[in-house]
Amino acid sequence: MDSPGTPSRSSRSSVIDSIRGCTIAGVRIPKEDLKRKITVPEYLRLAMIEAIRAKDVGAAAVVQLYEAAHVRGAQRPELPECPLVVFINPKSGGRHGPELKARLQDLMSEEQVFDLQDVKPHEFVKYGLSCLERFSSLGDDCAKEIRGKLRIAVAGGDGTVGWVLGCLGELNVQSRLPVPPTGIIPLGTGNDLSRSFGWGGSFPFNWKSAIKRTLDKVAHGPLARLDSWSILISTPDGEELDIPYSLKPTEETPLDPELEVEGELPDKVSCYQGVFYNYFSIGMDAQVAYGFHHLRNEKPYLAQGPISNKLIYSGYSCKQGWFFTPCSSDPGLRSLKNILRIYAKKVNSSEWEQIIVPSSVRSIVALNLPSYGSGRNPWGNLKPDYLEKVWR
Repeated sequence: MDSPGTPSRSSRSSVIDSIRGCTIAGVRIPKEDLKRKITVPEYLRLAMIEAIRAKDVGAAAVVQLYEAAHVRGAQRPELPECPLVVFINPKSGGRHGPELKARLQDLMSEEQVFDLQDVKPHEFVKYGLSCLERFSSLGDDCAKEIRGKLRIAVAGGDGTVGWVLGCLGELNVQSRLPVPPTGIIPLGTGNDLSRSFGWGGSFPFNWKSAIKRTLDKVAHGPLARLDSWSILISTPDGEELDIPYSLKPTEETPLDPELEVEGELPDKVSCYQGVFYNYFSIGMDAQVAYGFHHLRNEKPYLAQGPISNKLIYSGYSCKQGWFFTPCSSDPGLRSLKNILRIYAKKVNSSEWEQIIVPSSVRSIVALNLPSYGSGRNPWGNLKPDYLEKVWR
């Protein structure tokens, strides 16, 4: 694991539960049976919504719902076999976002489907889950069982899934266990995380019927483990950065004194810390993704689905490096060797070793998955003796 003083680093920080997609093709799933299995009791889902709206688990509306459910003679509600909550990014999946949201609300309940434009995942963790935990501490067995069995589905691309996983990962830090396992409804362009865990690489054409099978997979699928990696980035103070949701400003962290740095360091720096699950990259592919992100925000009508998105990505790839960069007047774009130095510490070693970057390299990728760039497998079929040779 790298030193805490490294200016730009990644290190494996923890393991989070994901759900591996598997199902029996052709099995018909009755709507009412599915709804009964995944729908949270009404007073609990309404209490979570009120806590999130008020940003207070002790809000008057939340207290009223608890008291009404626990008056003398109140009937114990039927508990679901596998309670489920869905986060949906309506910007993903082209024109299907609003339709999918309505379909999901029909299959469970409106309060269990969170539009990420309205409710952020950290708000759900801070107030929604805290509401269940508060009820449980007051002796509510229903809330305790729902909190223990709860599973999450994320309808969006890899960026959306990583955002939700990052917020759920805070439960580990706060010792608020268990962390709800997470399944995926792939609405993005690359969907590499989704591919790696068996959820597919694209949104199915017959999604209206397929969505029931997907929810059933989330409810009953086996668990698999996913490594999460922490990253710390330091930049000269004063530079404006449009950072993703996965990065948050943090206090200034000094460089490791054992690391020899060429040139002078800035007097003041801005630091950002976060977690990634897919991959972290520097160079051409990162610049392409950054350009696409800005274009989608400025002209959302151009990004209407995976096919149009991939065409835009292809255009940016040509512009940023595959064909035109060698003709560019900016030598910094021709090779990362001109602008980058990489140092690493091997396991059980205290010394930094420089990794030489060949002049032909345009991207450096720290990859956590067997899938990259919309389904490519850069690892190939590596033999154990080769891996042993690499890590010696």
